[in-house]
Amino acid sequence: MQKKLLLTELIHDLEQEMLRLGYSKRTMRFYRRRWRTLLQFAEERREFFYSKQLGIDFVEKHFNVFEKDDNRELSEEDVRELRIIRMIADFQLHHTILHRCKNKDILTDPSFIALRKQFQLYCEGKGYSKATTAQKVNNSVRFMDYLASQNITDCKKISPPLIHAYIKTLAGYAYTTIRHNICCIRVFFRFLLDTGEVQTDFAVKTPMVQIRKQTRIPSVWTKDELQKLIAAIDRRSPKGKRDYAIILLACCLGMRVSDIKNLKKEDFHWEEKKLIFIQSKTKAPLSLPLTPDVGWAVIDYLKYGRPNVDSPYLFVRHLAPFGPFAEGGNLYDLIKTYMGLAHLPTLNKKRGMHSLRHTMASMLLEKGTPLPTISDLLGHVDTNSTAVYLKVGMQKLKECALTFEEGPNHD
Repeated sequence: MQKKLLLTELIHDLEQEMLRLGYSKRTMRFYRRRWRTLLQFAEERREFFYSKQLGIDFVEKHFNVFEKDDNRELSEEDVRELRIIRMIADFQLHHTILHRCKNKDILTDPSFIALRKQFQLYCEGKGYSKATTAQKVNNSVRFMDYLASQNITDCKKISPPLIHAYIKTLAGYAYTTIRHNICCIRVFFRFLLDTGEVQTDFAVKTPMVQIRKQTRIPSVWTKDELQKLIAAIDRRSPKGKRDYAIILLACCLGMRVSDIKNLKKEDFHWEEKKLIFIQSKTKAPLSLPLTPDVGWAVIDYLKYGRPNVDSPYLFVRHLAPFGPFAEGGNLYDLIKTYMGLAHLPTLNKKRGMHSLRHTMASMLLEKGTPLPTISDLLGHVDTNSTAVYLKVGMQKLKECALTFEEGPNHD
């Protein structure tokens, strides 16, 4: 059992870890000021160990954070104060720093940096899409960073207890996020075994979070919401023409974001009124009917909206440097912008580009379209993947509801 550290010892070890990770001098000065204030606060209360209650009382006394939260007056500075005590609590529990910047390269050890490159080549050799490869590599990086925080730089020192301790750091995330993370590190463990980095098959020793896709209820848009979203787009501007075409491809044809970003001019077979392309996720070809609304939106963008840039992709950025969208981008900001302009609520619902794909499938279901047909349009290999949309076929469920007179007699 890990020895419980005094608050002074805990902060000292946390400081050393932050220095190892390369936090800036300015950031370190800020944290040290807060730590000194916290130590003084704890000394006044004659508390020598960190506790959750100590951290809560500290930020409440000095910054009135919780009172501001109740009044919905919480600022970014207040959130930063909460981040300080959360970091201490995380470090006390896991001896590592969680919730780090996603856009920063967090690996510092040369051996792990080299291992990351090898794992990326391994994933590419397995035929994973670019997005899937990036996800698996990013999750492996988080695991390797955890190893480094535990002073482990040799993969041969990996053990089941260490893996379980890492999985505990995922507590608080959604089940699907945890499951996806574990799936990725299991692939990483198979890579380590295949390349001789380890002699034990840790993939089979790593527990899985059991969750069915059908337990998720996809977020969908109402017809009124979609009309408001589309009406908010300025189709007179070049960017508006692009965004209008992108959104129609998602909500009318149910295309994935990755496939929309990878579209090329030659994918449009105008005479046949078809859109034919290779799906980035499944690598399987998909042929979709090119509806008039979608077709004219694409033509309008090509003729009057698209910048004159040398790129094989249909859709490009409209801010310098002009070029294709980033590989890992999900175009959420595009949707969020128009939701704001249309005054649509963004809380409590996942309203990204993928929700438009869900909406198209759900509307087809409402119209009585057979599930195998919807599955073909979405490019699903297995109709079980499409069955999740049965969750939102509420109108169909209402049609099956019994009236009181039709129900069983309980006399």
